[in-house]
Amino acid sequence: MIRSLFLLFLCSSSLFAAAKPNVLMICVDDLKPLLGCYGNAVVKSPNIDRLAARGVQFEKAYCNQAVCAPSRNALLTGLRPQTLGIYDLATNFRKAAPEAVTLPQHFKNNGYRAEGLGKIFHVGHGNVNDAASWSVPHFTPKTISYALKENDLPQSTREQALFENKKEAWKLPRGAATEAADVADNVYGDGMIADEAVKRLAAAKQKPEEPFFLAVGFLKPHLPFVAPKKYWDLYDPAVFTLPKLQTPPAGAPDFAPTTWGELRQYMDIPETGPLTEGQALHLIHGYHAATSYMDAQLGKVLDALDANGLAESTIIVFWGDHGWHLGDHGMWCKHTNYEQAARIPVIVAGPGIKPGVTQALIESCDIYPTLAELAQIPAPPQGDGRSFTEVLLNPAATVRDHAIHVYPRGGGLMGRAIRTQRHRLVEWKKPGAAPETAVLELYDYEADPAETKNLAVEQPAVVKVLRQFLSQHPEAKPQISSSKAEGKAAAPQKPAQDRGRMFDQRDKDKDGQLTKEEFLLNQPDPDEAPKRFPKFDTDGSGALSREEFIKGGKK
Repeated sequence: MIRSLFLLFLCSSSLFAAAKPNVLMICVDDLKPLLGCYGNAVVKSPNIDRLAARGVQFEKAYCNQAVCAPSRNALLTGLRPQTLGIYDLATNFRKAAPEAVTLPQHFKNNGYRAEGLGKIFHVGHGNVNDAASWSVPHFTPKTISYALKENDLPQSTREQALFENKKEAWKLPRGAATEAADVADNVYGDGMIADEAVKRLAAAKQKPEEPFFLAVGFLKPHLPFVAPKKYWDLYDPAVFTLPKLQTPPAGAPDFAPTTWGELRQYMDIPETGPLTEGQALHLIHGYHAATSYMDAQLGKVLDALDANGLAESTIIVFWGDHGWHLGDHGMWCKHTNYEQAARIPVIVAGPGIKPGVTQALIESCDIYPTLAELAQIPAPPQGDGRSFTEVLLNPAATVRDHAIHVYPRGGGLMGRAIRTQRHRLVEWKKPGAAPETAVLELYDYEADPAETKNLAVEQPAVVKVLRQFLSQHPEAKPQISSSKAEGKAAAPQKPAQDRGRMFDQRDKDKDGQLTKEEFLLNQPDPDEAPKRFPKFDTDGSGALSREEFIKGGKK
């Protein structure tokens, strides 16, 4: 009934009766709801806050997987990772769904000019953009860049090379995790993206007969935490404190936390073990500075929208691709099923939308059908999402009784998580395995918002109810193989004779054995590598012989 009234409202409004609404979609990399409008008193985010004041702010929005490419696939195709069978960064979504029509492509097919700036699809780590989605070539500044001479190395850093799809990135030096250069905003990527967005909006004003779908993808606060010095100076370092909880939840399986290998790709960050207190506080400062820098660039885009007289005819969606562990539970980065990694900021504003704050549960895959309904174009041709247009008219409305998200771990384990208003259940098992083989986690966010203890054993009745929700969903597909499409690219990894050289490179003390620390040096997948060490260590000695290292790599 509410949806019918909403659509009646849209159809009867002079705006929507006269022309198709424009769409401005703002995608932000690694942004958790650490924002003023979400109740944080330290962070400076005035432009996101003013956008929230004119739209609906979602308090319980969740990504479908807490890592870039699968999360963005869910937004842009409406398909969850477990539907596609893609959980990694490298596999392009069209290998699983070659005929999928993406969100911008759907708008393009329905009379819109679809333009993309910055990070929309995940590009890097072997993955590529999607030319079919755009009306014009995508605008892309460098994903990782430095302004200071000592950080801007002649060759690419390890993380730069990964985002540029260069081979053997592990051989390259690690880059700086932070930078505070006294430079203009547009020396870094997000300033360039904002400048380009301002130009595109001015051009759009000149073509009122052609509605636009403009996707603007900001890079920060993704690592490295680089931002002009003035954004660092917004904060007194003394205001930052470490999270109280510095250990994983009591009773959680040891594979559930992240070992934050992404952060360990940067210089001055230990390749194993914890950060120092000083390092942790500096990174927290850096995340805040990078967030404020991105916020200022958003402000330029919103100002341009208003200045060109486009605000009253434009739907704005603001979306963070996933959360980020900022030292809680002793963890950093994303890559888990916990609240700090899975919860995201979502704000939707525009004509006919009633401003407010909602507790309605939504998933990233719900945004595609919602935008199609708001624009009154056909429903997406594929997808797992549900339109939440009802909530945009009445923030007290709900469209879901639970959200679902996933995260894989080594050995083929899949963690499928059900999030309700109060609880999260995570079921860890191999896809297709019997339910009784599962390892379970349960958290109660009313009684224990910090996730200090796994309650699965203590509360079987709650587990039973949440597993009934989980039973409504099909089993997760295993990660699809990309060997056919990438057979030629995989060939350079084939030679076995290099493993002896790799052993020699890691054997820093030249004692003919590799300690675990030496084994982990320059691993391309530092989150998973620690789990491989025991498999290589066949004699259980705690160190690898040359033979163990070479034979283990051939398995």
